[in-house]
Amino acid sequence: MENKYIVSARKYRPATFASVVGQKALTVTLKNSISQDRLAHAYLFCGSRGVGKTSCARIFAKTINCENRTADGEACNECPSCRDFNEGRSLNIIELDAASNNGVDDIRALTDQVQVPPSSGRYRVFIVDEVHMLSTAAFNAFLKTLEEPPSYVIFILATTEKHKVIPTILSRCQIYDFNRITIADMVEHLGYVASQEGITAEPAALNVIARKADGAMRDALSIFDQVAASSMNTITYQSTIDSLNVLDSEYYNRLLEAFLNGNVPDALIIYKEIRDHGFNNHFFLTGLADYFRDLMVAADPKTLELLKPTPTIAPAWQPWPHAARRNSCIGPWTCATRQT
Repeated sequence: MENKYIVSARKYRPATFASVVGQKALTVTLKNSISQDRLAHAYLFCGSRGVGKTSCARIFAKTINCENRTADGEACNECPSCRDFNEGRSLNIIELDAASNNGVDDIRALTDQVQVPPSSGRYRVFIVDEVHMLSTAAFNAFLKTLEEPPSYVIFILATTEKHKVIPTILSRCQIYDFNRITIADMVEHLGYVASQEGITAEPAALNVIARKADGAMRDALSIFDQVAASSMNTITYQSTIDSLNVLDSEYYNRLLEAFLNGNVPDALIIYKEIRDHGFNNHFFLTGLADYFRDLMVAADPKTLELLKPTPTIAPAWQPWPHAARRNSCIGPWTCATRQT
């Protein structure tokens, strides 16, 4: 039977600490706590969407029950515990989506499971995703169990909105704050995925995808799949901005030229073109502000690094279009997106 297509966000979901993108310091800390056998009874993973919170929770849960960890602290993927986890039949890892199971009864059902010791392995790990969605009553019902669970139980709570988690829960957990994924890390990982899938991708195109993802690796992979499908596996800069309906910096270059020359008719015509392409005023003005900010940053070598372009994008920078400006450069990274 023909293999079923799997989206990149699932196919390339991290399975080891080393494969987690953009969270090196955090994963090193988790690996060290495992190797030194200094495990807390409750963890809180915080960060924006798509940065690897749930993936790290699963990797952590798998690794602490692994019977033969590798020399660098990763799960072996060969012992019975790892095989059970990889095949989705491990009884030692229980996941709860608090967004849809946020009542007192749901927490009581969870605490009842806590009393059951593991049939094999050392720990039972309870992963509660979107924990901030629990009701106040559910939070209160969870407090006692979270503070003093059995020795074989570890809780890993994940949330995108730490400020909504009550202080009494926060005080009972070790808190790990996940970083937003940098543009450079996303471009590197997208390049790896493209090479694995046999897809040709221009670095400038991957840079646009990474910026569109706004710090979320999962979003970047989803956008990558979308662009790959529309461009027939040959991802170019032009096909990317066409597919995503990104407002290319060429419009801003032309608009700036009109401003500098005091050419009001040209500026109005360019603005009409932008509106005719369906771009919302808010996104246009936000993109224009970002564009001017990037110009000011690029004007001084001291602040140039604030743009944080990838090395492969740097050669694509274009000189400023007016001789009176400083000898600096801009690039194809400033964009706005049509409102849908």
